[in-house]
Amino acid sequence: MTWQRYVALGDSFTEGVGDPDPTRPNGLRGWADRVADALAVDNPGFQYANLAIRGRKLPAIIDEQIEPALALRPDLVTIHGGGNDVLRPKVDIDALAKSYGDAVARLRGSGATVLMFTLPDTVTNPAFKVVRGRIAIFNEWVHEIADTHGVLLVDMWRNHDYDPKQMLDDDRLHLNSSGHQEMAIRVLETLGVVHALEPYPLKEVQRLTPREQLADNLTWAKQYFAPWVKRRLTGRSSGDGVTPKYPTLTPVG
Repeated sequence: MTWQRYVALGDSFTEGVGDPDPTRPNGLRGWADRVADALAVDNPGFQYANLAIRGRKLPAIIDEQIEPALALRPDLVTIHGGGNDVLRPKVDIDALAKSYGDAVARLRGSGATVLMFTLPDTVTNPAFKVVRGRIAIFNEWVHEIADTHGVLLVDMWRNHDYDPKQMLDDDRLHLNSSGHQEMAIRVLETLGVVHALEPYPLKEVQRLTPREQLADNLTWAKQYFAPWVKRRLTGRSSGDGVTPKYPTLTPVG
């Protein structure tokens, strides 16, 4: 199948955080841009919009992005959300899933092909391991939504083909460039699209002594985790003041 109007919705995962590119809007590339580039090959008239903004929780994604997306009359939509919600101290996962399912139903009702994602496993990140159970429950809801509405699914939770640390940026939360390239490949394969993308070299994972690991964890906590906690306590978001990379359908290539 050939798509002509692709719209990407979501948070930092879809905006492309962790994959810097100063030549692109917001200074980021990311897997969605890579997918759009591949879909544009030998496809005259192909257009792409990316409405994702870092830090957005799922209700904000639904409230701020669904209507603008539908107005663009897409024939392909990818949507990712929930990660910023399950990390909060309190979250009603059942209510979250209900609103997510309703939003996906609207997207499917437009006739567009829709692709969703489960959230990745946090077992390798001690700081976020405590929410692993929440993520598993949320992902079960994502599977049900996908099955109910005939949605394509990239299942990150069940992907154990590599050490997650090799695909993560220094913040231990977002994909690095190799991770975004891998995700683009997985999305294209799920869509059944023939492409020329090749995996990037994986980041080397250093084997540290317990003392070195402690020092590394303290450095990470000071540089990344503490600012994240501060934003949570002050009601701020990393996406404050950030605008969508491609708010309208834009030619690619």
